[in-house]
Amino acid sequence: MKKKYYISISLLMTFIVLVFDQVSKWLITISMKVGDSYEIIPNFLNITSHRNNGAAWGILSGKMLFFYIITIIILIVLVIFYIKEAQFNLFMQVAISLLFAGALGNFIDRVLHGEVVDFIDTNIFGYDFPIFNIADSSLTIGVIFVIITLIKDAIINKKEV
Repeated sequence: MKKKYYISISLLMTFIVLVFDQVSKWLITISMKVGDSYEIIPNFLNITSHRNNGAAWGILSGKMLFFYIITIIILIVLVIFYIKEAQFNLFMQVAISLLFAGALGNFIDRVLHGEVVDFIDTNIFGYDFPIFNIADSSLTIGVIFVIITLIKDAIINKKEV
């Protein structure tokens, strides 16, 4: 019988992402100055100490009150969505957990430091992608998982009609 909610998996996923996110950011802040960079994989991956007081690509830079409010709203909506829409769906519950962990990880940075610590610096096919962190990765993967689940559900529902 399928479980309605996989709370332990969701909490564990959220906890693991948060720990990796916060520990990695802490290690960057204690071991590197802003702007320091170490090449890990030539022409592909650097670890670069960077700070961002906005959203992706520095959008809305310095609008901390906005980020506090919107993040709290998003976290509440994610919990509601988890309860109401992710029943019996482990993949969707994992997706929501990843979204929650990512949002919470960057929220913690904003509250404690007034900015987000970013450090993963990639160059993909010649494009110097904006520097990001584990929380950002968690958000991105969570969104992809939600999209996959919604598409899969739409296909299944279409077949049932």
